[in-house]
Amino acid sequence: MDYKFTSRCVEDTLTLAENVESEKFPGMVICLNGDLGSGKTVFVKGFAASMGIDNITSPTFTIVKEYMSGELPMYHMDVYRILDNEDFGVEDYFNKDGICMIEWAELILDRLPEERLDINFKIVDENTRILVFVPHGERYEELCNAVL
Repeated sequence: MDYKFTSRCVEDTLTLAENVESEKFPGMVICLNGDLGSGKTVFVKGFAASMGIDNITSPTFTIVKEYMSGELPMYHMDVYRILDNEDFGVEDYFNKDGICMIEWAELILDRLPEERLDINFKIVDENTRILVFVPHGERYEELCNAVL
């Protein structure tokens, strides 16, 4: 089952991300998909802030940024520039006890774990975004039911 949330401003997206963070668990994988400027990094910033992590920037050119200063380690990935056969060890991060946040995850579908949360961002207008949550696995279904 898919779940929809309408964000009418940046603050709505930040608040939603904080609520999702309240249901976090070690090994969590969140896949963020959507056009440039749709709110993916804003969501990561809200989630990270709730974990006590500041200064989040998009890892576009580094591919993975590791944040170890929060309640759990967080691995923020931007796979937009990954080539089809390029190996950057993404699977290694899924076996750690941290949180994986992957922007542009649709580009590496064949490498993603079966159990994960996909969040698809759709731009409606300058301020409004529709976020469609697609849980894969029981834990993610429970998270969606708790938050949305």
